[in-house]
Amino acid sequence: MKKLTDIEIIESIKRGNDSDFALLIDRYKDKAFSLLRRMLKNEMDAEETLQDCFLKAYNSLASFRQDAKFSTWFYKIVYNTALSALASKKRQIELGMSSIEDHFDLGTNDNEIYSNTENSELYTLRLVDELPPRNALVIILFYIDGMSLNEISQVLDLSLVNTKVILHRSRTALRDMLIKHNYHEEIL
Repeated sequence: MKKLTDIEIIESIKRGNDSDFALLIDRYKDKAFSLLRRMLKNEMDAEETLQDCFLKAYNSLASFRQDAKFSTWFYKIVYNTALSALASKKRQIELGMSSIEDHFDLGTNDNEIYSNTENSELYTLRLVDELPPRNALVIILFYIDGMSLNEISQVLDLSLVNTKVILHRSRTALRDMLIKHNYHEEIL
């Protein structure tokens, strides 16, 4: 059986074959969930937000103009929905009179977290998780998902130059974190 392209699947859905949307879900759920889990830092929130993302994509499919690839358009939905979820979470925290530092426990001892980590890739991904959400997202989209800088700039709604700057700053911050944690000799 021939593997259908995203465009062929979308055209089928527009013709009334709603069940074909499951093909898009299967194709993008893992990467989108991974991005959401890294941005939201909570698996349950990521699952709920992922469902919202697919629902938004399905409801907006008629407006998909095919100017960009479906994956780029969908990741933009994922990114914006995650930002909304983070803003909502922040408002809830502020209403509860607790500070962000208390909620996210930013004072955790790094040696305690990473002392048992043997896999350098896992360790690096944990450091990526400590980057600000936008920086972590750029690193993940570029290195893990293999998206081009042009596609990333479309997802984040930034200029190509700004996307390059964020990638450079993210790499520099990640390098500095590796040096700070005395792990640079094994990784670099």
